[in-house]
Amino acid sequence: MANEHSPLLVHGVYSMMGDTKDSTGGSAGVTGEGSPKSNPRKLNTFFGVMVPTILSMFSIVLFLRTGFVVGHAGLLHGFLMLFVAYFIISLTILSICAISTNGAVEGGGAYFMISRSLGPEFGGSIGLMFYLAKVCACGVYVLGLVEAILDIFGKDPGSAVSHGVRVLPQGYWYTVLYSSLVLLLCMVVCLVGAHIYAKASFIILLVVTVSLISIIISPLILSPQHFNITHTYGNNHTVTVNPSYTGFNSTTLKNNLGPQYSLDYSTNTMMSFATVFAVMFTSCTGIMAGANMSGELKNPSESIPKGTIMAVSYTFTVYVLLFLLLGSTCDRLLLINDYAVFQRVNVWPPFVTIGVYCASLSAAMCSMIGASRILHALALDQLFGLPLAPAAVTSSSGNPWVSVLYTWGLVQCTLFAGQLNVIAGIVTVFYLLAYAAVDLACLALEWASAPNFRPTFQFFSWHTCLLGIISCVVMMFVINPVYSSASIVLLLLLLLFLHYRSPTSSWGYISQALIFHQVRKYLLMLDSRKDHVKFWRPQVLLMVANPRSSCQLICFVNQLKKGGLFVLGHVQIGDLDLLPADPVQSQYNFWLSLVDKLGVKAFVDLTLSPSVRQGTQHLLRITGLGGMKPNTLVLGFYDNCYPEDYFLQDPVFCEGDRGEGDHFGVDLPSLQANFPPVRHAESPRALHPEEYVSIIQDAIKMGKNVCLGRYFFQLPPETKGIKGNDNVDTIDVWPTNLLSPGSASYADVSSLFLLQMACVLNMANRWRRARLRIFVCVESELGDQGWLAKEEQFRELLGKLRIRAAIKIVAWDNVARMCRGPNSESQKLTEDFLCAVNALLREHSSTAAVRFLYLPHPPSSSQLSQQYLTQLDTLTRDLGPTLLIHGVTPVTCTEL
Repeated sequence: MANEHSPLLVHGVYSMMGDTKDSTGGSAGVTGEGSPKSNPRKLNTFFGVMVPTILSMFSIVLFLRTGFVVGHAGLLHGFLMLFVAYFIISLTILSICAISTNGAVEGGGAYFMISRSLGPEFGGSIGLMFYLAKVCACGVYVLGLVEAILDIFGKDPGSAVSHGVRVLPQGYWYTVLYSSLVLLLCMVVCLVGAHIYAKASFIILLVVTVSLISIIISPLILSPQHFNITHTYGNNHTVTVNPSYTGFNSTTLKNNLGPQYSLDYSTNTMMSFATVFAVMFTSCTGIMAGANMSGELKNPSESIPKGTIMAVSYTFTVYVLLFLLLGSTCDRLLLINDYAVFQRVNVWPPFVTIGVYCASLSAAMCSMIGASRILHALALDQLFGLPLAPAAVTSSSGNPWVSVLYTWGLVQCTLFAGQLNVIAGIVTVFYLLAYAAVDLACLALEWASAPNFRPTFQFFSWHTCLLGIISCVVMMFVINPVYSSASIVLLLLLLLFLHYRSPTSSWGYISQALIFHQVRKYLLMLDSRKDHVKFWRPQVLLMVANPRSSCQLICFVNQLKKGGLFVLGHVQIGDLDLLPADPVQSQYNFWLSLVDKLGVKAFVDLTLSPSVRQGTQHLLRITGLGGMKPNTLVLGFYDNCYPEDYFLQDPVFCEGDRGEGDHFGVDLPSLQANFPPVRHAESPRALHPEEYVSIIQDAIKMGKNVCLGRYFFQLPPETKGIKGNDNVDTIDVWPTNLLSPGSASYADVSSLFLLQMACVLNMANRWRRARLRIFVCVESELGDQGWLAKEEQFRELLGKLRIRAAIKIVAWDNVARMCRGPNSESQKLTEDFLCAVNALLREHSSTAAVRFLYLPHPPSSSQLSQQYLTQLDTLTRDLGPTLLIHGVTPVTCTEL
């Protein structure tokens, strides 16, 4: 039981109460060997969020693809793309800000937020997808950097002779080689640590800012120019174009307004709105660069929203300025045929060259660091088992160097694509899927209405979350339907894998919160005043003294519920005034574990009471909610039979893994130890006959149907299945009160309830192939015509009730004569009569799998309780599994 001195957070790196003890579940407080280390959280908002986010969003696209976008899409389509992209990421940023300000954020950034909000299955699958997106993005930045290097230092494709600084040979394998060397440099920096990169990134940002200033002031200084640009297609085909730089010119601006999608000279493919948007959106995939550094931030809940919003606002302003600058100074031929247009029209081209190199190298390292942190968090959470286990290892300073090596290997694989534009679509689709997951996490938290979802960032609503999800999904399929479908299929496969692997987590499951919210709403709508007999179903409270001797009955009643409520009730004798704590609370996990092992769909309700009778009354009154309350009480039979221990028969309990517990700390030995051994023959009984009969009377007074189950320990465990032999393929129903022959009726409430319960059992999967037999007892004194009339009348009733059953006519004249008069009370019945009825039942129902018998009303006097039980004992002796039923509520009708 929880202690009032427990810390607010018992799972994670640190306690909100200031507890400095380490937890092995966190990423920031444990080294690879589990020894404590110094706190690695050193970065503030500017260095930890703003700088990496700005550099990731500028990256290679700012310098090498802005002209490409404006050239193909024109200013109008270009601005549309820009607004759509920033609209999508703005909605996602609102969700990021809400989640990140709702509690402590540990290492792993977006993965941490999603997994702790949506649970391990969704969090782990989206986390891995987001990791792959970061890997592909790193490959994009590296390939873009190599492209920029070859623009300056690469040999002319049409000449075999080197000119000036153009000394680097070009070609596919050379591109892969140069990219691998750049990636190796990034890996070395990442192995040194994120803190050095974070400090160095400020210098990189200064360099990039100087480059941007040079780009903006260049049109004020440069005069119009003309260029000759040659591109080689294939082995022999070359094309030369003569574009021009016009400076600020209204005609140029007018010509660049509309779209003019054409051939991309690097990939030799036709461009479209979707393909150009995919490349442009790559610049918007850096909004989580700061969130991914959450493990290194001093105050991630404050830094992530503030730094991300400021960085995105800054980059949006810069992109708008550059779009206008290019659209009004460069003709379309120049924009389409030269990725490095900023270098051609700069007052000093090396400004742009240095900016390109710094921005792309910084973005590549930022992606590698962010990806390695996500992988490290996945490994610490142990969602994918052994394959990722080494990635949990860290250095003495807390750097996850093994996950850096994992990431380096995967990025190396992406470099074989050879061209930036080839993998830009994959990157965009993966990022959009991750953004949609963040919006989904925030939407689920908002819809769940959990009291603990109290983000300090208030500028969001479920409307923004839902709009963000729709926008991301729509743009995914606009960009590339194939990649989008494949990514969703991969996500579903990962979800299934994690679901069946059932990883242990203490994060909380958003599904539980959503289910609670919806169930509460629907329970309020389930109005008991609107109940109708047409839609009646059994809602059962089964009282269990000791599940060791009752498991077969529990499993059988599970087949009887027909989608209705099924509650296992147990009364523990005691007085709370005399106890230091409620002993019932600690029992729930053991009972719930029992339900899991038996595979039944049941709730558990336990109570503490001075007597079993009072406890049963409590449960009958208070179990369930609203219109979902028990209408049927099921009890085990009261006899002197020696109970058998079911735990010694079922392999689930006697052959299971005894060392490994479930997710809630209940292992097999502790489960068996919690439930006491079965009652011995000489053990005193906790329940007296008078109290047992009084429980039946109480239930009937409260308008509950009553069922007594006997000999159900003879049913085979459900794990062994039904073999289909003669003793398990029939269900026998005796719908008349056998202890009162003169008052036999086949259409009273109790008889119809008996037929309904038998029909319900016959509809269950396990009993679907069983044959239903109904026995009609008649006396030959009525004559042959009377027999036929009664059978025809009963068959007509079954037809109206849509019950398929074989009717068996049983003549019991000799048995009926033993009863002293047609209106004899049950307490006047002779032993010979009871034995004769028992022999009649054994003669006709000896091969049945289960029997349904009419339960007579209990006597009003408590002095007759023992006699009543003796009569029932004699009636059902040696019959096999038998259910005695007394119904008090109408349960079936002939209407549509």
